Amino acid sequence: MKLLRTIALDPSDTFVFDVAAEPGDWAVSGAFRFYDRDPATLAGKDRAAFRSGFLGVQSWGWSTLVQIVPATEDDRRSLVERLARQLVDRFGAPDLATARPAAEEEVAFAESLCTHPISSLIAVHRAVDEGEVRESFRRLQLKEGQDRHSKAFSFMEIEDEAEPDSHVSLADMTLEPRRS
Repeated sequence: MKLLRTIALDPSDTFVFDVAAEPGDWAVSGAFRFYDRDPATLAGKDRAAFRSGFLGVQSWGWSTLVQIVPATEDDRRSLVERLARQLVDRFGAPDLATARPAAEEEVAFAESLCTHPISSLIAVHRAVDEGEVRESFRRLQLKEGQDRHSKAFSFMEIEDEAEPDSHVSLADMTLEPRRS
């Protein structure tokens, strides 16, 4: 079994997001955190989290990248329980029995992203298309000759599920949207 863990190749997440996930935190997509918000009104660090963040379940913070890692059934059960607890404590779910199916669904979705080899890095891009939030995921691979992830820009992209905005700039993600 494989699941997702947050990874920090440099300190950029601490600047991009209000709360950066702790490295090594179990992760899920986290798009549900924006269910009651209009993405068009998001600005600054909230906008960055919406567009490119994975949610660290323990820290409730955001990570630009996650890594596919081996996991056990106990890891998965613990992740579902921790997420269910967070949904009660931080998101207003009435109780664990109600939160558990939602947590299970989020973890199953995260697990479905783990079709690539162990240690693969995954990035997300979210956008609104015809009123629907769309997520696309990219797998990143080390450059030839590298044996581990050591620097944020030491890998190259090799797979792309959908064509996101090709003019994305990490520095611009925290800026207010332009008004025409």
